[in-house]
Order: sequence, then structure tokens, then C-alpha cells
Amino acid sequence: MPDTETQPPLRAAIIPVTAFEQNCSLIWCTKTMRGALVDPGGDLDRLAQALEKTGVTLEKILVTHGHMDHCGMAGVLAEKMHVAIEGPQEDDRFWLDQLSDSAARYGMEGRNFVPDRWLHDGDTVTVGDLTLDVVHCPGHTPGHVVFVHGPSRLAVVGDVLFAGSIGRTDFPRGDHQQLLDSITHKLWPLGDDITFIPGHGPTSTFGRERQTNPFVADSQFG
Repeated sequence: MPDTETQPPLRAAIIPVTAFEQNCSLIWCTKTMRGALVDPGGDLDRLAQALEKTGVTLEKILVTHGHMDHCGMAGVLAEKMHVAIEGPQEDDRFWLDQLSDSAARYGMEGRNFVPDRWLHDGDTVTVGDLTLDVVHCPGHTPGHVVFVHGPSRLAVVGDVLFAGSIGRTDFPRGDHQQLLDSITHKLWPLGDDITFIPGHGPTSTFGRERQTNPFVADSQFG
């Protein structure tokens, strides 16, 4: 067992997957070495290698939203590993129902699935002995959720927010104003010191984005 006296309660590794370089996150409880893969969109062999390298036992799959680069292979992985899928919020059901078609258009693999548990704003999910809060953040997609581990000051935000940018809203049922409201009304109050893992690109903090992000910096709202 790891030395929990010197280990943080949660550790995370980012594994870019698919041609879209989507940040699949492996998060795990250092006490139990049980973990979750957040948004396993593809490249299952690479994800298996990450599990083997870290010694983490996969406990479940978490999904932020229904786009195929984030969850196209989640159903296949769940079946292969005999684990449950939790998330997203049910308004993204229409995306999950077209994963195979969406993936085929890009020459990728994908399979439709229904999660074992739809998530809602204010829910919690467990990973080992850890408890993460679920924040519903629509705008990029209507059922997008964010996972937050308060004690670690860490959030996995999918495609809601990026370092220096925000999620696209030109997809079906996307809503630009709703996305801005999700970020400023639901994420910012969690604290400037929250480090976030976005769906693509480098990590950042909420505080840094409030200062510098051209879409959602405080200065944009006067």
C-alpha cells in the first residue's frame, strides 16, 4: 500500500486520446488505489497501460458530456472492465444515442450507450474513499457536468472551460449565454485556487482565467 502519510488523498493523470487529443483523466484515491477514468473517448490500449503503470484498479467511468471524443468508447470499456458509467446529465441522451454515427463520420470508433447513472446538479460521485461534487454546467451541451474534489482544489471540467478559451456553442442545443452563466455563476464561486483539467489543452486555475480569459475574465462583465 502507498504511504498515505505523504500522499495527497487524490492523484490525477492526463492521458490524451483520439485524434482530437482529448484529455482523458485518470483520477484515483491514494488510500485505496481505486480510480475512475473521466471521459475515455478512445485509445483503450493506452488507457489500460496507464492503469497498469499506476497500479490503479478501475472502479467506474465518469462522463462529462456526450461528445464522441469524450465518451465514444466508454460503453466498450465499461463492458470490457465490468464497471459502471456515471454521467452525464440526461439532457445529453440525444448525443449518446448517436455516438456510433458521429464517430463513423470522423473515421473513428464509437458505440452508443446508456449510463448506469444519470447525474444531476448537486449529486456526488465516489472514487475509492473520495467524494466528488457534481456541477451541472450546460451551454457547450445541455447535459454537461463538471466533477469537483473540494479538498484537493481540483475540477475536471470537460469542454466548459479551457486555458484562455471556452467551449464551442455551435453544436445542436448549445447556448453561448448559458455557457457564460455556467462558468461565472457555478464555477467561479468554487474559488480562484481551483486547478482545472479541461477537455483539451493545458491545465489552469479559475483565478487565472478570471484575470486573463478573453471570454470570461471579470473585466468582460464590467
